Amino acid sequence: MNRNQSCHRKRAAAACLIICIFMTGMMCRLTFLMVCRSQYYSRMAEDLHQRERTIKAARGRILDRNGTVIADNRTVCTVSVIHNQIEDAERVIDVLAGELVLPEEEIRKKVEKRSSREIIRTNVDKALGDAIRSFHLAGVKVDEDYRRYYPYGSLASRVLGFTGGDNQGIIGLEVRYEDYLKGVNGLILTMTDAAGVELENAFEERVEPLAGADLTVSLDVNIQTYAQQAAMKVMEEKSAKRVSVIIMNPQNGEILAMVNVPEFDLNDPFTLNFEPEEGNTLSRQDLLNRMWRNPSINDTYEPGSTFKIITAAAGLEAGVVGLDDHFSCPGFRIVEDRRIRCHKVGGHGGETFLEGAMNSCNPVFIDVGQRLGVERYYYYFTQFGLLGKTGVDLPGEAATIMHRKEDMGLVELATVSFGQSFQITPLQLITTASSIINGGTRVTPHFGIRSVSADGETIHEFSYPERTGIVSKETSETMRYILEQVVAGGSGKNAALEGYRIGGKTATSEKLPRSLKKYISSFVGFAPADDPQVIALITIDEPAGVYYGGTIAAPVIGDIFRNILPYLGIEPQAEEQFLPIESVVDYSGKKTYTN
Repeated sequence: MNRNQSCHRKRAAAACLIICIFMTGMMCRLTFLMVCRSQYYSRMAEDLHQRERTIKAARGRILDRNGTVIADNRTVCTVSVIHNQIEDAERVIDVLAGELVLPEEEIRKKVEKRSSREIIRTNVDKALGDAIRSFHLAGVKVDEDYRRYYPYGSLASRVLGFTGGDNQGIIGLEVRYEDYLKGVNGLILTMTDAAGVELENAFEERVEPLAGADLTVSLDVNIQTYAQQAAMKVMEEKSAKRVSVIIMNPQNGEILAMVNVPEFDLNDPFTLNFEPEEGNTLSRQDLLNRMWRNPSINDTYEPGSTFKIITAAAGLEAGVVGLDDHFSCPGFRIVEDRRIRCHKVGGHGGETFLEGAMNSCNPVFIDVGQRLGVERYYYYFTQFGLLGKTGVDLPGEAATIMHRKEDMGLVELATVSFGQSFQITPLQLITTASSIINGGTRVTPHFGIRSVSADGETIHEFSYPERTGIVSKETSETMRYILEQVVAGGSGKNAALEGYRIGGKTATSEKLPRSLKKYISSFVGFAPADDPQVIALITIDEPAGVYYGGTIAAPVIGDIFRNILPYLGIEPQAEEQFLPIESVVDYSGKKTYTN
């Protein structure tokens, strides 16, 4: 054998060895893929031939305390096209443009787009969806969906809130309780061929949706309706900018009604309920945000004389004032270099603390504030919970805007004592007043009561923190007595109701800047005065003409109470039972006031 032949044989042997190694490696790899990775590649192949469509879950309903549905669902349809399955594109474009009243160009773009699925339109009425389905157009899918529906239109619009195109909550209770209401979407899985066309007799897999849980809230449709009508009436009569009413159980914080007129239509929440002012520079979204704001919790205001409830309670609790302590009102008080006037220009003359409260006399409350001093007064702000938020179960609650303690001089102390130079929300005021009249328990105002599954099983009972010892029971009893006298014969007499013991406090606060001479008239009232079961606050923003709280706000609460107290099972007392409190403890320990 010559040398060349020997070289050729060696090369051939090496080539065979390489081929053997390569083939062995390929066989090992193939075995690995077929045995160890078979499920993975089978799943990938299946995914390539599967098309997935969502089945929307029904959103949980919202029900009032009596089981009345106030947020529901309506069946609607989503119309979409699948490019690979369309057989007659022109027919599809023609039918969808005609039935959905959409431009042909818009539909053509989506029909001709090579994608797994293009949505033509959502929230299509079921009747129209059924009509499109009846054309039996290849490549056109009509899937049933849900759209939120509010049976009472604008009722409690800023409380309930609404949902967007994806059925997710945007504002109000709809967003606060999203996790309970939203449910879990289902799926439809269908098989397709290599071209992406659904196989006619192939197996279709469904993963059923899980409906959201129902939410029961403390709102009462009947009370909300009446309060909304009363608020609308006074707004129109007084040409006011807006009117808010809060009605609450002061014993547990359950909110029975929260009205902010003008309300907006929950079934059409993207249409403004007002005409933008001339020269308006706000964007449409900013205008919508303004319409959706809830003034009862999102906005602050100077409370005026309703805040005298807090000053009186602090003074009694600290022992710096008693019911028959004497004061003199010449019509003003001089504090440092400021002359701070009383609403009665000529003054009230000599009066007791009780009479000062009945007269809503500013100098009397300035004196009580000065007796307390900044340190002690600030202590009661914290004690009463005024410097924090109420914790209400609605988004966007505003906090109290108060002077810092180190910046609070005698003038600031004087103005705060009768409700000026700081700001709180209406909800904060009514919540703090509740803690003062209910025996001294700081409750958390709230709407959510329980969450219930679609099959009626309670998922969650909501509970809320309470803090006792805000004031003593003696101070609470004395405050109920004082506020009952305010209605019986003082500035709140227009809220008096025959057969009922009503307590309350009026207010007329001047808005900033003072030069505009614009006011907020308000009244907070509760009943029965000896055992409060309901408390209500009305604020009337920028009323025209007469603007005094005792004249225009107190009668509205009186009228609301006339209608809702019997409804709540609070019956009028017989003449012989309707007796005033015989004796009230003066917490200062100085004396007992006898009626």
